[in-house]
Amino acid sequence: MLYHLFEYLEDAYHLPGAGLFRFISFRTGAAIVLSLLISMVAGKYIINFLRKKQVGESIRDLGLDGQQEKEGTPTMGGIIIILAIVVPCLLMARLDNIYIILMLVATLWMAIVGFADDYIKVFRKNKKGLHGKFKVMGQVGLGILVGGVMMWHQDVVVQMDRSEAVEGSYEIVLPDHLQSPPGNEVYVKTTLTNMPFLKNGDLDYQRFVRFLGNNGKGMAWIVFIPMCIFIITAVSNGANLTDGVDGLATGVSAIIGGTLGILAYLSGNVIFADYLEILYLPGISELVIFAGCFVGGCVGFLWYNAYPAKVFMGDTGSLTIGGIIASLAILLRKELLIPILCGVFVAEVLSVMIQVSYFKYTKRKYGEGRRVFLMSPLHHHYQKKGMAEPKIVTRFWIIGILLAILTVITLKIR
Repeated sequence: MLYHLFEYLEDAYHLPGAGLFRFISFRTGAAIVLSLLISMVAGKYIINFLRKKQVGESIRDLGLDGQQEKEGTPTMGGIIIILAIVVPCLLMARLDNIYIILMLVATLWMAIVGFADDYIKVFRKNKKGLHGKFKVMGQVGLGILVGGVMMWHQDVVVQMDRSEAVEGSYEIVLPDHLQSPPGNEVYVKTTLTNMPFLKNGDLDYQRFVRFLGNNGKGMAWIVFIPMCIFIITAVSNGANLTDGVDGLATGVSAIIGGTLGILAYLSGNVIFADYLEILYLPGISELVIFAGCFVGGCVGFLWYNAYPAKVFMGDTGSLTIGGIIASLAILLRKELLIPILCGVFVAEVLSVMIQVSYFKYTKRKYGEGRRVFLMSPLHHHYQKKGMAEPKIVTRFWIIGILLAILTVITLKIR
């Protein structure tokens, strides 16, 4: 919003300093500061409001140290993160950018799903919350939306050499919001995505439907959209499972968000994209601002969510941040890096899957269920072993940082 205002003031009145808003770096920095202030200042009032309305967390007795002390802690604090993302983004980002529009829609979409779940738990006193099929419907709907926009919106393009585009039989387009590319470069509609570790190893989802012959042309959505649905469902559920210890999901998500911001900057800069031999995505650099808002919102929320937490994000927050991370990765065409970047989420999900599968298998075979972990998800296993919450969270953060660094250097290890 402010970008468009100051662009007008600079062009019409030559207002000194208005040109600052043309720089991604300035708007990102301002967005981070603003999101931090909103989450830290507004967060206090939101927490007091939630406490006044007795929107407290209902704790199941799992036999964990310090668990019962958390009874009654305000939940649904994800509202703070959402507010700290949406408001600065509306102010600092270009609102005519399809990537920004889609991420704002994705944020509010998953926020509604998570809010409905928390509302049923808190106000309807139903511990099961929103029925699982409705959660899945929400995640599937977002996957279809993100995949559909990636497939068919005219502004979602990749820039490449004309000869490469002709050789690959890609559809050459010229979106209304973009200027003609320089030299022999063209914009193409494609389902290409970056493959980690492989030099010039971009993967085209189109290849999975080539067995259909000419009928397979333009049918990549048969593979691509289900992939989007799977990624969004998996990551949002992973974030939800990780949100079981004070500050864990919030801190890990901030690290992931910062990494995605770096990837957005590199993918949106033609020089860096060419040097790193990754896809150059015109217009994607605006997502650096969104990622900045996301990081600022998460870090600001940690002010209240760090041990001992004064507020929990609830499904309002956890499902939303998972949906945001998955959607960002897909838009950046870096979804194949998710197993590395979101390794903490992956470990938490796998621990639950392994625990449940092994328990059922041993119960069927021996008549008594056995466990691999003392408790799942994984962070509860370490709690059962007597490790303090702050130590668990700090170590998971360190692992998250290591995975983030590994994710970035995969751009060169090819």
